Amino acid sequence: MKCILMNKNIEVLVTEYNETSKFFDSIYEIKNINYAPYILKSLYNENNLNSTSFITNLSEWFKGRGIPSWRDKLDLLLHRLNITAPYELLDKAFGLSLSDQYWLKPYESNILYDDINFFDNDFDYAEFMEASLSTNSKTITKETSLKTPNNTTDGMLKKAWIIENGTRYLLKGGYKNETLQPFNEVLASEICKRLGFNHVEYTLDTYKDMVVSKCPCFITKDTEFITCSQIKHDMPRHDNSKDYEEYIKKLEENGIENAREKVENMYILDYLIMNEDRHLNNFGIIRDVNTLKWLDVAPIFDNGQSLNIEYYDEEEIHIEGNGRLFYEVKPFDEIIKVVKNIKRIDISKLDGIVEWFDDLLHQYQHLTGYSDTRINRLCILLNNQINKLKELINR
Repeated sequence: MKCILMNKNIEVLVTEYNETSKFFDSIYEIKNINYAPYILKSLYNENNLNSTSFITNLSEWFKGRGIPSWRDKLDLLLHRLNITAPYELLDKAFGLSLSDQYWLKPYESNILYDDINFFDNDFDYAEFMEASLSTNSKTITKETSLKTPNNTTDGMLKKAWIIENGTRYLLKGGYKNETLQPFNEVLASEICKRLGFNHVEYTLDTYKDMVVSKCPCFITKDTEFITCSQIKHDMPRHDNSKDYEEYIKKLEENGIENAREKVENMYILDYLIMNEDRHLNNFGIIRDVNTLKWLDVAPIFDNGQSLNIEYYDEEEIHIEGNGRLFYEVKPFDEIIKVVKNIKRIDISKLDGIVEWFDDLLHQYQHLTGYSDTRINRLCILLNNQINKLKELINR
C-alpha cells in the first residue's frame, strides 16, 4: 500500500507499506524530514534515501509503537482480540497514538487528521479494556473496538486507554500475580506532589476487583513525547555516566530551563522508592509538533517497579537494591550522587507519608490479600530510604 507518513497535517515522507508483514518496503520521496519522528531525522542521510538501514529503522520505529511481545498475558489478549500477533493492530487505526501525532495516510486519500485523531475523537474501549484487564473475557466481536489508541501502547503491564468526561486516562494493572505496581505509582505521585516535582498524577481505581492505577494522558494534540532512547542517537555515546552529562547538555542546548534539576528530581524519586526500572523509554522531553520547539522535560511517570518488588519474601527484608543510570545498573546510593545540590530538597515535606502509605495499603487489603507483615515491610523500606536521604541532606 502506497501511503504517506504524516505528522498531524504535515507530510513527512511517501512510502510503500506492506500490509502483510507490517513493514515498509521502500521510500518514494521525502516531503519534510524535519517533522519526522526524532529518531528517523537523526539517522537520515539524503544521499542514501532507500538504504536498508533507514528503511529498517522506519519499520522498527513503527513496530515499536505497538504492543510488545513481552506484554503480560499477551497470548490471552491476542486470543480475545481474535488476532495472532500484536503487529496486526498497528494499522487498524492509521497507526494513531496518544503519545504523538504520527499516522499513515493512504496515498491520494482525502482523510483529515482532525477527523480521526484520538485526542478529539472518541473511540470504543470497553471491549479492549475487558480483553486486556479482565480475568474472564469473551472474544472481541466489533471491528470498531480495534480502532483505538490501545493498539499503540508499549510496556509489559496490562493496560487500556479509556475516556471519562472527555479526558483520556490510562489504566494499568499489576504484573502476573504481583499487584504492587499501582500502589507504587500512587506513592510516587504523592511524593512528587509534596516535593514539588513535575509528574503525572496517578490515582487508584478498581476494575472487576482488580486494583489498577489511573493517570491522564500528558500529551496533547499539539505535543509529542520524545524518549531519551530516541535522543541518545543524536548524542556522543560513552557507555558510562558521561552519557548522563551528554543528555543534560543536549536538553540545555535545546532551551529547556532548569533541565539538570528536573532530571535530578526523577533520580531523587527513584532513590526514595527504589525504582529499579528507569529505562531510556520512560523519560524524555515534550516537543511542540507544530513549531518543533523543545518545551520541557517530560513529567515523571512509570514508577511501578519499586520497593524491591522483585525480591519480597515473608522471611527476610531486603533493604538494598539497584537502579538504572542510562546504560548502567548501579546501587541507588551511587545513582543519587548525580544530584548536584541535594540540600535543596525539603525532606520535612515527606513527614507522615509512611503512615499515609500504610493506610493506603490497608484500605485495599481485602482486594490484594497483602499480609500485615508485607505492608509493614514495605513501609520499613520507604521509611529507610527517606531517612537515608535525610542523612545526605544534613551532612
